[in-house]
Amino acid sequence: MEALRRMKRKISIIVFILLGTVIIMSGLNYFTQGAFKPEAKAIPIYSVDAEEKKVALTFDSSWGTDKTEAILNTLDEYNIKGTFFLVGQWCDDYPEKVKDIAKRGHEIGNHSNKHPNFTAISKETMIKELEVTNAKILELTGNLPRLFRFPEGAYNDEVVETVQRAGFTTVQWDVDSTDWKGYGVEKEYNTVISKTKPGSIVLFHNDGKYTEKTLPQVIEHFKKEGYEFVNVSDLLMKDNYYLNSEGRQMKK
Repeated sequence: MEALRRMKRKISIIVFILLGTVIIMSGLNYFTQGAFKPEAKAIPIYSVDAEEKKVALTFDSSWGTDKTEAILNTLDEYNIKGTFFLVGQWCDDYPEKVKDIAKRGHEIGNHSNKHPNFTAISKETMIKELEVTNAKILELTGNLPRLFRFPEGAYNDEVVETVQRAGFTTVQWDVDSTDWKGYGVEKEYNTVISKTKPGSIVLFHNDGKYTEKTLPQVIEHFKKEGYEFVNVSDLLMKDNYYLNSEGRQMKK
């Protein structure tokens, strides 16, 4: 009798294990088919899967105004409209430059008020950074920015979601000219032309040591390659898209 009970117990254990395995495997299969897929990570737009040869030149304006006039003159010379991401404090220091950027027809985006790392501040502070900067730009230009670029390029899921819920399209870049490192014209030029492709968003800075010399060479190269330069908003897809893992806008 004892032997029979032991046998039944072993059979019960085996059945339990087999049943558990079936349930787990079914769950895994269900997961891989998408029923329980984790939510996609919240990321900004880095580039666009463009069919045409279009690229956007962007300029972060956070400190100083050394090369701003030269950059604007170069863009005028080639009849190019860029996108300038402005810090609120920069607007305070150089209000006439802000007006000039807008007057020349360039797009202006929000780059925060004091350039803090958004992953290290509260939601309330984030919103204040956005609102204060937008108010300054609106007062100076009459335009309300709807694009935002993270200071230091720093973000996480919560930060992206907070900014997007505030009504902004978050935009980074897929090509860093490295002009902020001061490597020199040749290095910056080669970096940009080797990494840029249709739909790229290129990062420059208004106070880069060599930007005013690098920029014309970059423009000349891509014009010869048949590229068109547009601002960020004109490059971005407005609907029916998704972002891949690299932040590239892809058509659905």
